[in-house]
Amino acid sequence: MTNFNYFRGNSLSDLFAQDITDGRYGFILNYPATASWAAFPNRQKYFIQDGSSEATKTSFDKICQKEPWKNLAVLGDSLSGIVITPPPKSLVSYWQEHFGFSYAKREMLDCSTYLDDLSQGDRFDKLISLFPFDHLKGEKHAVNPDTHYCLLSKATLAELGVQCPNYETYNLHKTNLEDIELPQFPYLIKTSHGLSGEGTYIIKSTSDLNYCLEEIKKYLDIQLLDTIIVSEFVKHEVQNYCVQFYVSKTGEITLIGVTSQLVTPEGNYLGGLIDYSKTNIGKFFDMITAIGHYAHTQGYFGVIGFDVLEDRNGQLFVIDANFRVNGSTPLCLQRHNLLKQGKEVAKYSSDYRMEGTLESIIVNLKAELERQDLIILSALEKVKYGKIYTDIYGIVAGETIEEMQQIEQHLQSKGLQQLS
Repeated sequence: MTNFNYFRGNSLSDLFAQDITDGRYGFILNYPATASWAAFPNRQKYFIQDGSSEATKTSFDKICQKEPWKNLAVLGDSLSGIVITPPPKSLVSYWQEHFGFSYAKREMLDCSTYLDDLSQGDRFDKLISLFPFDHLKGEKHAVNPDTHYCLLSKATLAELGVQCPNYETYNLHKTNLEDIELPQFPYLIKTSHGLSGEGTYIIKSTSDLNYCLEEIKKYLDIQLLDTIIVSEFVKHEVQNYCVQFYVSKTGEITLIGVTSQLVTPEGNYLGGLIDYSKTNIGKFFDMITAIGHYAHTQGYFGVIGFDVLEDRNGQLFVIDANFRVNGSTPLCLQRHNLLKQGKEVAKYSSDYRMEGTLESIIVNLKAELERQDLIILSALEKVKYGKIYTDIYGIVAGETIEEMQQIEQHLQSKGLQQLS
């Protein structure tokens, strides 16, 4: 078993530095979308399941504002970050003061033309992405888009060389939904490329199954789905981890971190909790080795995060592998910064909300922000019933889990709500 080293930097630029010296690289910070507002919908080849109907599709503000800004916060200064909606000036000022980066390499592109501009322009040789884009030239993708799409498929799990739940894969153009033999409850049905919890259905009853089948039929009707996976359910789960590392072009592996995942009972992702001193990362080394080796042989380089369930017998099952920057990657990148301040426990959440403008929040929470009790990764102002409030992706950190919980309660008393 290999002993891996932790990444020493604190930005995505530092992570990718070794692999972007052979050309001009940019990082497209938003996912593709299939909604009617998308100028370049992924509806041709690289299907993404981001909602089965217009009403349920992942919203513009999440895909093009809150999510990309969160990664822009920790991008650093040597890799260009491509954004199609600018973050608020007050957010960038806060980042500059807190993270110490200049954010001078932000590339603002028009959201109605950006993929054409990137495909036809010579500003960038290669573009790192979270998911392949139908409308970006294949040779412009930093990782071959067919390879990346295959790696991101939930049907690839059994090929990674790690223990995972038993599952069967079905191509719905070759097999009718009605003809699939389903196991006894509980089990899971997953679409091949569901976005952050979308397309994963936990089936514990006939009503769960009926709902799932209705959703899958809707995806088939709008021609955004080829493949589903019917998977065994891991029973007696005691922990849900996300293990993250970086694999370089030469196949070298660097640890980024391990979080305990926070999910709703329905399986939707809420965030991650990290204990920098107590996590036994050694028990994942064999899995990291196998997945890193598989990714390297396929020609992938970049961040990998894989989700692991631990049952009451200590058995580990990989249930998902994401060959991209993950939701809690910015949390893991705070490791050295927070340890320097004696903060060993930190929690990332994508569903904080506070009344008022971002500027007023930065003033009201000045002391907490200076102590780094709270770190703001992304913030978007909205208006509801004539009142302004701000949605926040943030990190709360303390010396111990008890202190972190006290800090979170203190922030709640000052108006920071957690929505779920």
